[in-house]
Amino acid sequence: MSEASIDFYYAPTPNGWKVAIMLEECALPFRTHLIRLSKGDQLTPAFRAISPNAKMPAIVDHDAPAGFEDGTPVSVFESGAILLYLAGKTGRFLPKDALGRKEAMEWLFWQVGNQGPMAGQLSHFRNYAPEGEAYSLKRYSGEYERNLAVLDERLKDRDYILGDYSIVDMIAFPWAFIAKSLGANLDDFPAVAAWRARIKERPAVRRAIDLHKDRQNQGQATAENNSLLFNQSAAHLRESGQD
Repeated sequence: MSEASIDFYYAPTPNGWKVAIMLEECALPFRTHLIRLSKGDQLTPAFRAISPNAKMPAIVDHDAPAGFEDGTPVSVFESGAILLYLAGKTGRFLPKDALGRKEAMEWLFWQVGNQGPMAGQLSHFRNYAPEGEAYSLKRYSGEYERNLAVLDERLKDRDYILGDYSIVDMIAFPWAFIAKSLGANLDDFPAVAAWRARIKERPAVRRAIDLHKDRQNQGQATAENNSLLFNQSAAHLRESGQD
């Protein structure tokens, strides 16, 4: 493998897997920088210079494609933006025709505005929040399953969301991959279940899911024992920026 030109800031979570899958699918050499979320690595000034939102994933590309200043590293944060950047860099996994690109944008925005946030909130209230959050759990369970229904309808007559495998599948797969741990039964969504199984068998996807798998859920943090991850406010960013 050639020398890595991409620094990949990552933790083994569904959002981290999105970008790991694309890097693996494109065989792009990368260096993984493990972000210890429960330790606050994401709040350091050095990381926030790369990811102003203090969230992973993020990348720094030391071999940016044409159109960027020669020799200047390019940082990209937010998983949807990273996938679009890498698709542009490699010319892969994104439709080239106008209609296909329009649909890709629709489904990318659906994922980052609907499936991802709803699944993330469901994960919080199911796995990390104190007991007694029945209303929140019901709301986000319902929203997560509503998004599964949207995806199931889309996949009824096609193998992948856009027809051909693309960054749209990569960004939507991780939150469907963990459906069982979120309390959802994919028997109710057979097209999603078949799509999930199809993607899960891809070697690049398996490598991405296994990246730093030993660090997943290490030292389980909860809303009660880790304020770096939960119940944040503007003060978290302001205080970290003073380090």
